[in-house]
Amino acid sequence: MDSITLFVLALGLSMDAFAVSISNSMCFSGLRRNEAALTSLSFGVFQGLMPVAGYFAGRAFADVVSAFDHWIAFALLGFIGGKMIWDAVKELRAPEACPVGRAFSYKLMVVQAFATSIDALAVGVSFAALDVNIAAAASFIACVTFVCCLAGHLLGKKFGSWLGGKAEIFGGVILVCIGAKILVEHLSGG
Repeated sequence: MDSITLFVLALGLSMDAFAVSISNSMCFSGLRRNEAALTSLSFGVFQGLMPVAGYFAGRAFADVVSAFDHWIAFALLGFIGGKMIWDAVKELRAPEACPVGRAFSYKLMVVQAFATSIDALAVGVSFAALDVNIAAAASFIACVTFVCCLAGHLLGKKFGSWLGGKAEIFGGVILVCIGAKILVEHLSGG
């Protein structure tokens, strides 16, 4: 996978965490800088570890799926991207207000980090099918997610209500396009 595609993929994967970071900055008005940094770090770590887990799971079944690995990558990325778009559009139609009295907690942070990184697990499976350097890819995804989440916290303070769902739609479109690119490259022999 070339570096531009990996960057765009990392950006797409980070959009869930970016949107949650925006939401956290809006809902937790007293969120301190160190809490925002720790949340961003935890999102980055989870986003980096999940593709590794998916990669090794995918490697375990590589012999079985090698004939149709491009279809698996296309289906997983298409499904994940489509779900991100669907969820974001649903949220834009019926936005939920921040729950009253909601307080920041480390338990919530871990749950959010895990929930926003599940799509990266499936991407890791497709990485195994594509024989990607998992250490480099996972590290890069973690760093991009960390930076996007920090930006999300900053932007959430200023423009949160406007950005929220649009970021997730953008991320979903990116993942669908990367899945289509993988399929087209394989079918065209590229």
